[in-house]
Amino acid sequence: MNTSSSKQLEVSDITFEVHRKPIKNLHIGVYPPDGRVRVSAPKRMSYEAIRLAVVGKLGWIRKHQQKFASQERQSPREYVTGETHYYQGKRYRLNVLLTDGRSSVHLRHGTIEMQVAPDGDHSYREALLSGWYRKQMKEQLPELLDKWQQIIGVQIDSFGIKRMKTRWGTCNPTAKRIWLNLELIKKPAHCLEYIIVHELMHLLEKHHNDRFKSLMDQYLPLWRQYREELNRQPLCSDEWVE
Repeated sequence: MNTSSSKQLEVSDITFEVHRKPIKNLHIGVYPPDGRVRVSAPKRMSYEAIRLAVVGKLGWIRKHQQKFASQERQSPREYVTGETHYYQGKRYRLNVLLTDGRSSVHLRHGTIEMQVAPDGDHSYREALLSGWYRKQMKEQLPELLDKWQQIIGVQIDSFGIKRMKTRWGTCNPTAKRIWLNLELIKKPAHCLEYIIVHELMHLLEKHHNDRFKSLMDQYLPLWRQYREELNRQPLCSDEWVE
């Protein structure tokens, strides 16, 4: 059952989205790539009180928006030789080789080697590399999930990988199912583990409240450092984070 409601408000030159939920404390978040502002507030809190709370944080909000505006971004990808692509937080030079054989992608000598047919266009090359990323992530996830489920003492029924425009991951505690953003395979390995722990923790605590943070401190003491590192990673032109 959906127990939240949403509305857009504006303070000064900042438009922000308000989600009123059955929570105790107000939370303000600023998210890349464009500094989107999202407020989660207790249902009992009036919109005027929410507005005043945002006014009190305008300096903090603008500081984070400026940080995201100046963050390094990759140019749109063309999938040609010499282009830079990321895998597990490291930069790799793409080497495209034309072949009449089967298309494939491999890591070779510090490069990502793509063998593709001469008529393989931009969309085909993008799909080919995306499929390789998905394969790598799918192979790594079972071991990581098993590790952290045992440590935390929880158990999911299923997981999936997909591209998401607003989140690094999601968890449905009722269905015991988590989804992870495919873009995570491009980030440092510990950032992927951080998101796994974050989503698994929602099986113990649904909300991002003090108990949730305390549990994260208990099981992954450096989680704030990993979150900050994840937010500092270069953004692609169509990349996002929450």
